[in-house]
Amino acid sequence: MSASPAAIDELKSALGPGGWSDDPEIIAPRLTEWRGQWRGETPLLLLPDTVDAVARAVRVCATHGVAITPQGGNTGLVGGQIPQGEVLLSLSRMRQVRQVWPLEDVMVVEAGVTLLEAQQAAADSERMFPLSLAAEGTATIGGVISTNAGGTAVLRYGVARDLVLGLEAVLPNGEIFHGLKRLRKDNTGYDLKQLLIGAEGTLGVVTAAALKLFPVMRSRATAMVAVASIEDALMLLGRAKAETGGGVEAFELMGRPGLDLVLAHIPDTRDPLEIPTPWRVLIELVSGEPGLAERALERLLESALEAGLIQDAAVAQNAAQAQAMWRLREDMSAAQKAAGGGWKHDVSLPLSALAEFVARADAALRAAHPGIRLVTFGHLGDGNLHYNVVPPTDGDPAAFAERREKGARIVHDLVHALDGSISAEHGLGRLKTEEARRYKDPVQVAAMRAVRDAFDPQRIMNPRVLF
Repeated sequence: MSASPAAIDELKSALGPGGWSDDPEIIAPRLTEWRGQWRGETPLLLLPDTVDAVARAVRVCATHGVAITPQGGNTGLVGGQIPQGEVLLSLSRMRQVRQVWPLEDVMVVEAGVTLLEAQQAAADSERMFPLSLAAEGTATIGGVISTNAGGTAVLRYGVARDLVLGLEAVLPNGEIFHGLKRLRKDNTGYDLKQLLIGAEGTLGVVTAAALKLFPVMRSRATAMVAVASIEDALMLLGRAKAETGGGVEAFELMGRPGLDLVLAHIPDTRDPLEIPTPWRVLIELVSGEPGLAERALERLLESALEAGLIQDAAVAQNAAQAQAMWRLREDMSAAQKAAGGGWKHDVSLPLSALAEFVARADAALRAAHPGIRLVTFGHLGDGNLHYNVVPPTDGDPAAFAERREKGARIVHDLVHALDGSISAEHGLGRLKTEEARRYKDPVQVAAMRAVRDAFDPQRIMNPRVLF
């Protein structure tokens, strides 16, 4: 599947000036993911600027049997975007917001548009695109769709899959999939776009998407809350949903060890609460009515305090204070990198199993690896925990990295036993593809392989990823 000189020449000709690069300085930043854990190589970087150019490039690759690794903003955490000799396909030049229909609550954007740019395009039309995550300034629409990204607002709006009405994509044979509809109802057979969403580039290259928009919320209230246990946090979540009638947009859990790392390694951060409880919850309520979210949050916190579910709370009085609270949550990954990195587990579980999982996983890992630091945080409202293991302060980083597989086995065996998933929103990539075979139902694996064989019999699209 390596690219021959003839294939390279044909690709260059098909894309023309500006449509490719073999300059090592331009390519190098795309060959390493941001934590430095995955490094790759490629003979050629493809930079098409239209869907037709993407189709031409993929047809050349299909003709010559050349493997392709698609890459979005290179913010992935499981290595699926890093080529290992394949040609690297980037849609960074496809940056158009093609059209916004405010009355329909829809916009069509190209795959190279960043998540932040998509949010701004919606805001310019007095609408909201709710998908939000820490890397939104770099992550692209094509990438978040191909990995079915979640983010912080899943509780109210769903994952990427729930926000896509239609897709345009180039299939592995170079044909263009014209599925860019703006319809909320289309009952005419298989919903093929859903196969492309979350496929990590294995069934085709997403080039544009029709995205759902929502009304701008006229009030927003944010609070940092101290709780004694995950059980109390879950009780608070249930109370928040019941009292606000769907007004909970974010409900984020943060363990004390992770918060301490942020405070130690991220400049200009502070804990808005002094009480040293083991857990913090970041709550954000929204409403279309001015002032309603603020009043609802006040009532919620008062009732939760009286019921003993929370120990203390700090309510953001302005946007700057809310942003400071969100920094404590969003910089947890950066803080772990500064503390020596670690083993990252992106898992999801039934809400009723979360407390049991954390208690049992903590005990098992501490017994197997004395001195480790356990950093647990994530989207409690949808059952998605980032359960990370940071090396001891005086340990050998290389030796710690070598033990990752055994540590992951402990975590993932427990997740599977509790009817969870070993990948909630990051995907499988190169990191978890082989590991997932241990837990996935053989019937499901066979069905996914059959789908992939139908779309890509040569297996040229991201060949190292998925089954």
